[in-house]
Amino acid sequence: MTFDKEKMLHYCNSISENTLMQTLNIKYTDAGPDFLVATMPVNPSVHQPMGLLHGGATVALAESVGSAASFLFVNGEHSEVRGIEISANHLKAKRNGIVTATARIIHQGSSIHLWEIRITDENQSLISICKLTTMVLPKRKSKSL
Repeated sequence: MTFDKEKMLHYCNSISENTLMQTLNIKYTDAGPDFLVATMPVNPSVHQPMGLLHGGATVALAESVGSAASFLFVNGEHSEVRGIEISANHLKAKRNGIVTATARIIHQGSSIHLWEIRITDENQSLISICKLTTMVLPKRKSKSL
């Protein structure tokens, strides 16, 4: 299968409508055969009470980009992806601007994917580093009501 960057970015951004990704204003901006990149603005809507980027918002960005990247590695007609574990080390505070999350595959098994997600600021300073494990499951058939 040929990798189509624009198609992948359009897909990731379109499925984010009416989700937490839209609430946090996460935008997918770059993709490759082994990585996916997304950005998130840092402003009061993602601050904790001290006026700094909330760790939970950072983790939501990391899980969003890692899970979406994992989905790009599977056949979406037959498989689903679920995040099963995430860890984060927050290394630097951020008050405003943009953070960029880059997910890169560490391990791609048939049922488990392991991702490293590096979150940097506009100066390429490392803000957080996360690891995400996703599980690949057979796609469930929707039940009729």
